[in-house]
Parts: sequence; structure tokens; C-alpha cells
Amino acid sequence: MQSNTATEMQPAAPPEVVLTQIAFGALMTQALAVTAELKIADLLAEKSRSIAELAAATSTNERALYRVLRSLASVGIFTETEPQVFANTSYSEPLRSDAPNSMRNGVIFMGADWHWKVWGEALYSVKTGKPAWGYAHGKEVFDYFPEHPDHAAIFNNAMTDMSMGIAPAVVDAYDFSGIETLADIAGGHGYMLAQILKANRELKGVLFDMPQVIEGAPALLEKEAVTNRVETVAGDFFASVPSADAYIMKHIIHDWDDERSVAILKNIHTAMNGEGKVLIVETVVPEGNEPHYSKLLDLEMLVSPGGAERTAAEYRELLSRAGFELTRIVPTKSPFSVIEAVKSN
Repeated sequence: MQSNTATEMQPAAPPEVVLTQIAFGALMTQALAVTAELKIADLLAEKSRSIAELAAATSTNERALYRVLRSLASVGIFTETEPQVFANTSYSEPLRSDAPNSMRNGVIFMGADWHWKVWGEALYSVKTGKPAWGYAHGKEVFDYFPEHPDHAAIFNNAMTDMSMGIAPAVVDAYDFSGIETLADIAGGHGYMLAQILKANRELKGVLFDMPQVIEGAPALLEKEAVTNRVETVAGDFFASVPSADAYIMKHIIHDWDDERSVAILKNIHTAMNGEGKVLIVETVVPEGNEPHYSKLLDLEMLVSPGGAERTAAEYRELLSRAGFELTRIVPTKSPFSVIEAVKSN
């Protein structure tokens, strides 16, 4: 019997149509970023509005704004309810600045001209294996941001939005009972640590990050009512980390190549009390052709910091090099998993 595999694998649209849609995806990114900057979704939060109202509220050209919104509405982001009148859809709601899982800051980051410039040099990364950020800007990403505080603020806001979306999923999926002191390494202002502490009343926390980051933590910790259970420590995780019973890192290991990732993990191994645990919150790349968020995020890691998203096997090898044994991978309701490891025997 003749196999139907080839027929079944044919795309729903002709190949040239599919390729066109993918190639033009960059234009859609910019259209999204423009509407995020202008807070169009916020303006449509209560009711639909005409393009004239939206243009007046955002000091933009009516026809140009209409063309942008029309393009987005064609893929379900906003909807034109009547000629030149727009409303939000379920896909535009996350662009609102006050949405529970707002993506507004992340979209602004993805469309920012200084970030866009890095992607314009993607071929450099593919040819050399090195991040394109330094090639495009003359400095690597984590050296660039301190010299461009306005750009750093956009990046940090995007990361905060991401944390607010991921933290509840991590708290819901992973059992933190039995841990006395949990250190959040490079934990920013402590949002995720605070959510873990609020769900685990017996747990104490250590928030560790660079001095300029830690300076901004007290306000958030006070707002989340966990100040009396968190010790803040400033430092450099390539030099040392504070002692704790367990460690958690979200979106840290994926920023770095294998050698520097192992260096961070070895410092945790040295500082860890007893057997302890290390918990890595990252995407895990599935094998094969399965579409997954991690495979696109991996390209961002390639061109920007020079890190990588990794498969389960790659995490097992990475942890082993630092003296840890991968014990399990706990999926969450988000695209991210909790990768758990303990000291090797």
C-alpha cells in the first residue's frame, strides 16, 4: 500500500504562501511594537473607537495608523467592527499595560531599534557561533545595558512582565516543602521569590543579584509583604554565591555558554548546605521537528547574550560537569519547566 506520509505533510497553503507569511513576520513584529508603544490596546479597553479618535489620542497620522491596525486585525489582533472602527480581541488584550499577563513591554523590547539592529546581524552569529550583539553595538549585551539605562529599563520591564507570567506557574507546579532557605540567584527585584515565599510560609529566602539591581529590591519585597523573610545579598555569581539549602535560577543559565554556565553551577555546588537542590527554570527543547517556543527563544539567545536553550540531555550533561545529577524535569502550565538537580554521589 502506498504511504500517505508525503501527502499528509503538505502544508495547508502553497509553500510560497507559507514562506511569504514567515518572511513578512518581521513586519508584523514592528506593527505590534508600534501599537504597544502607542498603548492602543489600553485605549480600546473599555469600548471600540474610531481611527480618528485613536489617532487624536496618540498624535499619529490617521491613515498610517489605520493601515497598521488593519494589518494586525487580519490576523486576529484587534478587529475592525465597522469601517475604520476598532476593538480589542482576546489576542490584543495581552497588549494592555494592565493585563494580568501583559506582554506589552516584551513586544516593545522585541521591536526596539537597538534590538532590531542585532537581528540584522544574525548571519554573523551563524558564521561564527558568537553573539551578534557585540558585533552590532561594540559591546556585549550585559556591558551594553549599564551604558544605556533607557534601553536597560525597557529590557528589565520586559523581564518583569515575563516573571509575572511564569512565577504563578512555577509555584503551582513545584513542591517547595522541606526547603528551609531558598536562594534566588540573579533574582532581580525578587518577584518570583516573593511568590514562592507567600505560598510557603515556613520558607526563608535569599535574594542575590548585582548591587545596582539589589538596590531596587526593597520596594517590591515590602509591597509583597515578605521583607522580614528575605535576606538581600549583592555580588557576582561568577565569583561566589551565598549559602542556602536550595537554589533557584530563572532565565539565567540560558544566557550563558556551557563554560560560564558550569562556572555558575560550580559556585552553587560549593556554597550549598548539605545535599541541597538546584532548580533551573528554563524552557526544555523537545527533540525532533515539534514546534516549540524554546526553538525561537534559542535564536534570541544565539544572537544576543550568546547562550542557548537546551534539551533534557544537554541539561543532564551540563549539570554533571558541575557535580550535579539531574533528578527530574517538572513541566508547568507555561512553556517553562523546573529542572531539578542534586549533588552527585
